[in-house]
Amino acid sequence: MAKTHLAELQLAIMQVLWEKEYATVAEVREALEPERQLAHTTVGTMLSKMEASGYVAHRSEGRVNVYHSLLVQEQVSRSMVTDLAERLFHGDVADLMCHLLDGCEVTSEELARLTQLIQDKEREMRHDQ
Repeated sequence: MAKTHLAELQLAIMQVLWEKEYATVAEVREALEPERQLAHTTVGTMLSKMEASGYVAHRSEGRVNVYHSLLVQEQVSRSMVTDLAERLFHGDVADLMCHLLDGCEVTSEELARLTQLIQDKEREMRHDQ
């Protein structure tokens, strides 16, 4: 899997495109408000740069460009989390999980889900041996 690390604004734009599937510059800008007060040209420039990087593509509808993501959300998430684990925890997944569990409020349902995910991974690893 190719590593994809998105900057904060790029990730925010991608989240809009993943949610909407297709969006114009104006629609992306509107979706980012009120948290981000960005000029129309700023969003358009960022989308152009993201297109040059191969992250998004567009089709023209009259005088308006309609953008869509070329990246799969799950792959980007996995790549960014893997990169974070490598950079901050030297690849130690247990240390990463300890920090997450200590730093976040976790419900009993979330703990049960994590336990199930760990059990599933253990079974998968035994099966692969």
